[in-house]
Amino acid sequence: MTLLPDCYCPADGTRVSARSLAWCCPVCGGPLDLDFSPTPAPLKSLAGRVNSLWRYAETLPLARPAVSLGEGRTPLVELTDGVQAKLDFLMPTLSFKDRGAVLLAELALRLEPRRVVADSSGNAGTAIAAYCARAALPCTVYVPRGTSPKKLEQIDAHGARLEVVDGDREAAARAAREVADEPGVFYASHVFNPYFLHGTKTYVHELWEDLGGRLPEVLVLPVGNGTLLLGAALAVAELYAAGLIGRRPALYAVQAAAVAPLARAWEEGADELGEAAPVAPTAAEGIAIPRPPRARQILRAVRDSGGMFLTVTEDQLRDAQRDLASRGLYVESTGVASWAAVRDGVPGERGAVVPLCGAGLKSGLAGPAPSGG
Repeated sequence: MTLLPDCYCPADGTRVSARSLAWCCPVCGGPLDLDFSPTPAPLKSLAGRVNSLWRYAETLPLARPAVSLGEGRTPLVELTDGVQAKLDFLMPTLSFKDRGAVLLAELALRLEPRRVVADSSGNAGTAIAAYCARAALPCTVYVPRGTSPKKLEQIDAHGARLEVVDGDREAAARAAREVADEPGVFYASHVFNPYFLHGTKTYVHELWEDLGGRLPEVLVLPVGNGTLLLGAALAVAELYAAGLIGRRPALYAVQAAAVAPLARAWEEGADELGEAAPVAPTAAEGIAIPRPPRARQILRAVRDSGGMFLTVTEDQLRDAQRDLASRGLYVESTGVASWAAVRDGVPGERGAVVPLCGAGLKSGLAGPAPSGG
């Protein structure tokens, strides 16, 4: 039987068995972390390894993948003298979510559930559907009404059952959680399940390798539920603890101004979210999360790195999407958020890398601003 690291609750320390289908802390209901502190391999030992994120085997909580689609190892290209972009939209399902989805599918294979359920605004659901198809696991994906038709088409094409929920992204999550505790159900939550974060952290391990054993001064990362940023923080900690980097990059977290609960908490100097504030429509649907469950962890990770929060307007998102397209890169409107935040210069005049997270074909060009917006 494959050994799996146990989970624990970062809020109260409650431990959860590695082979349990429990998806949250049984005491407080919060998201779980993984009891796993790996040591990355040195740079010279990576030569000749498989050309996917599985080349960083020492840092991954699962071994010998059965469902890999060759995910990872995306290109790094220069946008300006000070900013490079990592093209994570060049993944099997055209978004960075493949990094975490492959870990969840691998975990589900080992736990042998009756079925898999997930909730998503589109990209995570597509990735979970694809890797469940690869693993021959029955899958249901809950999405909010208004999700991009192209994303729905992708999910359906992979053979997943689609449940379109009236309401917003949070409504879709509630619907999925209503069935998550049923016997034999594996909740493939990219927010609550820590295996997902140990997939997204490979984004930074790839950067470190591609930059010859160093990291940029700043990592600019879009934040809704924070899975890419928290994964990045995990990788930075692993590389630093192993002595493979001499300094930690600052994490700059980007939110759409229309839905920016974390940026607001940051401005107030708070350690967690305050009262819910009104939200507005945004082209950055993938990061339009009013109450991210890992808010406290996200705020702490940005603070500990010496980073900051940045917000972008709808006009900035539209302009950045078209600007990237004029450079040959067609990226969806959520995926351009980091570039929108720093295309006129990185605060502090520091070198940075931005992720381009999802392909433009998934949702098309952002439309005009809503009336009155």
